[in-house]
Amino acid sequence: MGLLIGSTATGFILAIFMANSGGAWDNAKKFIEEGNFGGKGSDCHRAAVVGDTVGDPFKDTSGPSLNILIKLMSMVSIVVVGVTLATSLI
Repeated sequence: MGLLIGSTATGFILAIFMANSGGAWDNAKKFIEEGNFGGKGSDCHRAAVVGDTVGDPFKDTSGPSLNILIKLMSMVSIVVVGVTLATSLI
């Protein structure tokens, strides 16, 4: 039970953080491309491109896949409880 509660809480928080940080890096790059902090071609823009490269997988794949992991762990725990109760009563 502790494993399920801990992994669900951790996965939920991690998914939120990853989705938000990916979006923030994407917005930072767009903000710099509008002409702020030197605009395109500046050192800030090069750094923002690197951050956006990391942020895209965060918001597009990692966050949603953690949601699937949480659902999978819940279903597996329900099945394991059922099997454990069925075999312990025999």
